Formats: sequence, structure tokens, C-alpha cells
Amino acid sequence: MKPKRFILISYALFLGCGLKAQNDSAWSLKNCIEYAIKNNIDLQKSRIAEKESEVDLTSAKATLFPSLSFSSNQNITNRPYSESQTNIINDGSGNLTATSSSSKTSYNGSYGLNASWTVWNGGKRIKNIKQQKLNKQIAGLSIIESENSLQESITQLYVQILYTIESIEVNKKALRLSEIQRDRAKEMLAVGSIAKSDLAQLETQVANDKYQVVNAQATLQTYKLQLKQLLEIESTQEIVLATPTISDEQALLPLPSQISVYESALAQRPEIQSGKLNIQSADLDIRIAKSGYLPTLSLSAGTGSSNGSNRGMGFGEQIKTNWNNSIGLTVSVPIFDNRQNKSNVEKAKLQRESIALDFQEERKNLFSTIEKLWLDARSAQEMFSAAQSKVESSQISYDLVSEQFRLGLKNTVELLTEKNNLLSAEQDKLQSKYTAILNAQLLNFYQGGEINL
Repeated sequence: MKPKRFILISYALFLGCGLKAQNDSAWSLKNCIEYAIKNNIDLQKSRIAEKESEVDLTSAKATLFPSLSFSSNQNITNRPYSESQTNIINDGSGNLTATSSSSKTSYNGSYGLNASWTVWNGGKRIKNIKQQKLNKQIAGLSIIESENSLQESITQLYVQILYTIESIEVNKKALRLSEIQRDRAKEMLAVGSIAKSDLAQLETQVANDKYQVVNAQATLQTYKLQLKQLLEIESTQEIVLATPTISDEQALLPLPSQISVYESALAQRPEIQSGKLNIQSADLDIRIAKSGYLPTLSLSAGTGSSNGSNRGMGFGEQIKTNWNNSIGLTVSVPIFDNRQNKSNVEKAKLQRESIALDFQEERKNLFSTIEKLWLDARSAQEMFSAAQSKVESSQISYDLVSEQFRLGLKNTVELLTEKNNLLSAEQDKLQSKYTAILNAQLLNFYQGGEINL
């Protein structure tokens, strides 16, 4: 093998590997969504809120068990001007004992172990546990709702970026045509076929097309910056997006019916499931408020002892002598509470009505969103079909006028008009194409499918 040929083949292989590595590291729509779901700050906060609801549920369950506490009280009393000292000693059970002493300083201590247990409080604790379970489910659904919203935002930006990339190519094509026309006009001016004013118009068109290219490129960078913000990526970090080939046929795929999308969305969208759970939680609020009318039964028990100075006994003997045990049962029956319970019940019922209205509005908003997506997709498909025909006819018209301009049969204004008509038709085709694809993808997503480009 010749050395020169070997070098060319090696270079081609190296270039191919480099392009493959670049493509592998490019961000696809799926990569963007997965990365955002893992790193988005709002989503991380939602996950923390779900863990907090888990803690609340555990705390609610713990109220079913008794509480146990130990207490100790140590007192030192000094009476510097007293000839004799009377000590008042608590034996730990509430009984007081008086002793006399010539010491001006005395101390006493008490020790107690106390337990309490709410046996029944109208079923509030059980209902509260059920409510906390619902809150935990709602917190989990809130995460899914945030993920869905994030996926929709990323998809909209990603499709907008794909549209802008193709739009830049259309503008570059228009710029190349303008440059060709300008160069041809220079030749025609040299032979006296056109006036300087015609050449000036074409040069102005070149400058305008350059501006459109630069403006589209700046718009693309703005969209990329917004995408990086959603992905929680440093604004200084460069991001290379994968640009899948989107065929014209994808824009014309059949759309599902509005009713089928809506029925599927009602069955699985997290905001709808959260609304149902919120109503159940409001019902529990009413039942908890009504529990305030019922009696409360509590059980308490304790054991303790005490010691003090100047008793003529050691610490151990005092603790043994003063040792006591107690048990008690408390029944609390609400009779008149200044209308507090009734007000709580009425407010809980009003809150339930408000939550039911919120749920009704959520369903209405969901159908409105689906209907708008469907109408936009359908309109975009129709516009895309029309734009395809418009591009074809505009291209033919432009080619004819361009040839007539070369022959001196058309003026510069007519040429630029046809050229701008062609550019407008191509931009309309692109916009309707990506609008149709975006809305079709979102309809599929609302129906329970995955977003995939």
C-alpha cells in the first residue's frame, strides 16, 4: 500500500471515530428528559416533600401507642436567719411531709415514672392515619405531575430547537441564492443589462439575509440556554444536541380522537388522581371534626419515690419507704364548647365543597388542554399539506422569474418578491411541520404513551 493512500485511510478512520464519539455524546430528547428528572431542583424538592409526608404518617401511627416519661425534681432550700428549719417534702405521690431540723439548709428530691395512653378519642387517630396515607399518595403524585410538566417543557424546547436549526438552514439557503443573484447582477451591470440601483437592491437583500441568519442563530442559543436551565446545567457548559431526522410523513400521522385521549388522561394523569384523593382527605376532615362531639377516654399510670435531708434515714431506705404507685382513668365528655366543634364541622364541609370545585375545574382544564392540542395538531397538519404545495409552486415560480431576470425580462423587485415568497413558504412549511409533530407527541403523552422523536 502506498504511504500517501495509507495516511488518507488512517485520517478517514480517525475522523469517523471522532464523529461517532461526538454523536454518542450528543443529547437526545430522551437523554435530556432522564437527566432533568434526576437533577431538576424543583423535582428534588418534591421528593423531599414526599419524605416529609412519610415522616408525618409514621408520627400519626405512633399516637396509637402509650407515652412514657421519667421526671426528677431536686430542691435545695436555705434559710440563713432561721433558728430551726421546717422541711416540706414531697414523697413522689403528691403527699407532703413536714420535718423539723436545726440545719439552715435542706434539700429534697422526687423521682417519678409516668405513662399515659389515650384509649379512645372519637376515632380521630385512626382517621388521621388514613388522612396521612392519602397525603403521602398525593405527594407521590405531585412528583409525577412535576415530572410530566418538565417533560412537556423540555419537549417543547427541544422541538423548537430542531425547528430553529432547520430554519437556519433555510435562511442560509436564501442567503446563498441572494449572493448568487448579486454576483450575477454584477456581471449584468458590467455589460449594461441592469442599473446600479438594481445591484444596490440585491446587495441590500444579501445584507438582510445575513441578518436573518445571525438572528436565527442567536434565537437558537437562547433556546439552548433555556434548555440548560431546565436541565440544571451550568450556563457556561456547552451542550451538543442530537438532531434526529424528522420526515415530512411524521407530521401527517393520524391523530387519536379527543375523547379517547381525554378518557385515557382521566384514568392515569396524576393531577386527576390527586384531585380524587384530595376529596377523600376532605371527607376525612369532616369526620375528624365530628369526632369532637364524642367523649375522650384516657388511661394514666405512674410510679415514684422521694428523699430528703434530716429524715434520719439513708437514701435507699427513704426511696423504699416513700415508694408509691398510681393508676387513673379519665373520661372527658364535651357538653358546651362555645360552638367550636360545630364551627369546625361547618368549615370542613365548606372546604370539601371548595376542593370538589377545584377537581371539577381540573377536569375541565384537562379537556381544554387536550382539545387545544388536538385542534392545533389538526390545523398544523392541514397547513403543512397546503405549505408543501405552496413551496413547490413558489419554487417553480422563482426558478422561472430568476431565469427571466437573467435574460432581462424581469426586474429586481419582481425577482426579490418571488424569492421572499419562496422563503416564506419554506418557513411556513417548517413551522407547521414541527407544530404538528409537537402537538401529536403531547397528545400521545396525555394518552399515556412516551414522548419519542
